[in-house]
Formats: sequence, C-alpha cells, structure tokens
Amino acid sequence: MRAYRSLAEVPEGFGPAAVTIGKFDGVHAGHRAVIAELIDVAGSRGLTSVVITFDRHPLAQLDPSLRPEALLGNAQRLELLEETGVDVTIFLPFDEALASMTPREFVETVLAGVCRTEVVMVGEDFRFGAKGRGTIDTLRELGGEFGFDVDLIPDVRPAEERKVSSTWIRELLAEGDVERASELLGRPPTVRGMVVHGAKRGRELGFPTANLSPESEGLIPADGVYAGWLTDAGRRYPAAISVGNNPTFDGVPQKQVEAYVLDEDLDLYDHVVDVSFVARIRGQVKFTGIDPLIAQMDDDVLNARRLLDDAR
Repeated sequence: MRAYRSLAEVPEGFGPAAVTIGKFDGVHAGHRAVIAELIDVAGSRGLTSVVITFDRHPLAQLDPSLRPEALLGNAQRLELLEETGVDVTIFLPFDEALASMTPREFVETVLAGVCRTEVVMVGEDFRFGAKGRGTIDTLRELGGEFGFDVDLIPDVRPAEERKVSSTWIRELLAEGDVERASELLGRPPTVRGMVVHGAKRGRELGFPTANLSPESEGLIPADGVYAGWLTDAGRRYPAAISVGNNPTFDGVPQKQVEAYVLDEDLDLYDHVVDVSFVARIRGQVKFTGIDPLIAQMDDDVLNARRLLDDAR
C-alpha cells in the first residue's frame, strides 16, 4: 500500500480511482466491508482503490470538547488499512483549510482534481464538506457534474440490529467487554506503547510486569484484569494484564497498563509492544494486604491461561 500524508504528496497523473472517505477509527468490520467492496469495484473497472482518511477526528479541529477518544493511533490505523489490501491511503491533515472546504470545493479539489475519481463508495451516514453540509444526495449531484458514480454500501448489522460503529466499540470498551468489542473489530482491541520503568512492585511480588508509557496509542478498556497477548518484535506471548490505578498501593498513576508475560522473564524496557485484550477476568479490587493480593494474582494467572488456551 502506498500512503500519502497530504494532497501535495500525491503524484501528478494519479488515478483514475475508486475512492472511499471516512475517519476509519478502529478499521472495524463495517469499515472493512466498505473497503472490500471498494477493492472489488476498483478491480473490475481497472481503477486504483483509494481510502481517504484524516490524521485526527474532525471534532479535534471543529470542537475539541466533543472529540471522542480514538480507538487507534495513526500508525496502528495505517497498518490495519494496509492489511485490507487497498492500493493507496491518503492521510489528510484535518486542519482549518480542509475543515472550511465546501462540499463542491472538496469534490473539485480532492475527488476530481487529485484522484481523478470515477466511483465513490460510502456508508449511509456519510457527510462531507464544511460543517458536514454535504450529504449522499449532494455527492450524487456533484458526481453527475464531475463525472463519477456514487455507490452506497449498506451498514454491517449484527443480530442486535445496531450497526457496527466506533461509538459502539467505545461503549463496550468502557464496560470492559473486550470479547464483544473483538467481534465488532474483527481482532482483539490493542494498545501500543513503549515499556517504561515502574515501581517494580510486581517483580517484588513475583509477577514482573511490562508497564506501558502513558503516551500509548489505542483506547484502553475499563479498569480490571484481562487475559491477552503481548507482542514484541513480531513474537506473541500470553499475558495477564492489569488496567487501572492499582488501588492497593498509593501514588500509582491513573489508567496504567501492566502486562505480566506468562512463563517468560523478558527484558522489554524501551521496546514498543502491542498489548491485546482477549477476555476480562475480573474488575479492579483493593486488597487488605500483600498475601491476599498474591493469592488473587495466582488465580488471575490460572484464569488467563485457561482463557487463552480456549482462544487459540
């Protein structure tokens, strides 16, 4: 996959293209359905398949107080988009200039001018242009003028009849329901970050943990203990993962992610690792002393083994 981080990077003579446009936060099952259809249509018509997305949620520019937490960091999102098999991702900075483009300006500049678009494929709730004034009908009208077709891709809806969305996945992660979130994502929710030095309490208790930097990418699920995986340099290790502020001890930062790798004693300091959440074992508990905490940690590790064996 080729990736361009501005319109200026796109070479002259690019296209002709089949294009889809969106935030693609999570690159979830609904997003992948749109992209799969895009790739099929591009192949049948001899076009370049193109995803146009943005370096931040539009609300980060338009109204930061309403911006939702991102499910993925930008590097994670690009990797997952590449896995879909799309030819090109155009990763636009969502700045004031882009936010102020009218629907016509966006179509004329980006779709017709840069991409030489022949077909645009979007979901039912697609909006574009300044203040989201452009609708599907707007896009179809402009497509007739600028010479491209508009294909509407139906939403992906599980049995509950609610469409798969980044909002729904955020709600599930806030509840700690990483198993249901995994179904909608098509993979376990994952946080990526550098392993940093902590207070080393886990090592003193016999459970040395890899502590992720607070600047990690990806949305962290609700506080609690999880079974999951730690991936370092392409190698995946089973892990019991703690999320939270560790209420048994004072002075622990909020929302800390600590992964105890099972059966391995690894030096992971300064490594950038992925921590993936497979199943929630329990919520966060404050213990009255060290002995009950160690007993519970032993039990957590046993549960993590069982859940991961079932998930293999």
